Amino acid sequence: MASREDCVARSSKRFEQRGFRLVAAKFMQASEEHMKNHYLDLKDKPFYEGLCKYMSSGPVLAMVWEGQNIVKLGRMMLGETNPAESRPGSIRGDLCIDIGRNIVHGSDTLENAKAEINLWFKPEELVSYTSCAQAWLYE
Repeated sequence: MASREDCVARSSKRFEQRGFRLVAAKFMQASEEHMKNHYLDLKDKPFYEGLCKYMSSGPVLAMVWEGQNIVKLGRMMLGETNPAESRPGSIRGDLCIDIGRNIVHGSDTLENAKAEINLWFKPEELVSYTSCAQAWLYE
């Protein structure tokens, strides 16, 4: 997940409350080239250049969250890409207004999550641990 800097706490809190584990985080100013690599699957879309320019215009917090069904549940928590179609209670439904200024990105498949993690993080930057709450969350 990547989040705009002024929404980091509000976005992260929801993942923590759900019981997911934060295993990596990096606050950074991503270059436009880095964002073009991240959004490579959208390169033929008319909004691609503007999206990459916008996402590289300020700092982002790139994060890796772990947990059971993290991709599916994370996408539900984020809401629809278009904030106007997102339900109240979702991150985009509560914190976004415009589809072109989406505050948060989340991987849509496990395969894409793995590729995006490799784009943003080195293997040694991922922390492996067992949460003290794990026994309360999972059978």
